[in-house]
Amino acid sequence: MDDAETAFNWLLSEGYEPGNIITIGHSIGGFIAVALALRLRDKKQPLPGAIVSISPWCDLEIANQTKATNAETDKILSKDLLGFFRESWVGGTDIEFTDPRINLNRADLSGLPPTLVSWGTYEVLAGEDEEFAARVKDAGIDSATVVVPGGQHSYVYGAGRVPEADVAIAQIGAWVREKTKI
Repeated sequence: MDDAETAFNWLLSEGYEPGNIITIGHSIGGFIAVALALRLRDKKQPLPGAIVSISPWCDLEIANQTKATNAETDKILSKDLLGFFRESWVGGTDIEFTDPRINLNRADLSGLPPTLVSWGTYEVLAGEDEEFAARVKDAGIDSATVVVPGGQHSYVYGAGRVPEADVAIAQIGAWVREKTKI
């Protein structure tokens, strides 16, 4: 998070308008894309013009039912692997898995810039991503979703080879252009 904030502030120092900066990432990067905007909001600093969060890891409680229901269809992630990642990230700290600094599905999402959330239906993260997208919308944020039927976690790696990935990426690109007017 510190590195992402440093990079964002460097862009501002170089004269880039915050409204022309998009935070985008997938998986843990999808989390960082949103968490950076939340951090900046809380510091009352300029926010990016938009957020694109692809297959974000939103809920470190690892409790959503799609961890089990999509266990056979997600060939990239599993509940056990997420547990390993969680332990590597916050293990040995006093941070609770429900802490809104690390759990987007517990965070106050008010005041975010326009936010697009995308995920594949075969992902173990699909349920928490759907919940997060609903929370963004419920917070009154200008929001959009791109759901990829049959999409795996990291579906974007299929660009140029998987037609569904290409369609989703084109939709995301069109949304970014609309939001930033660049």
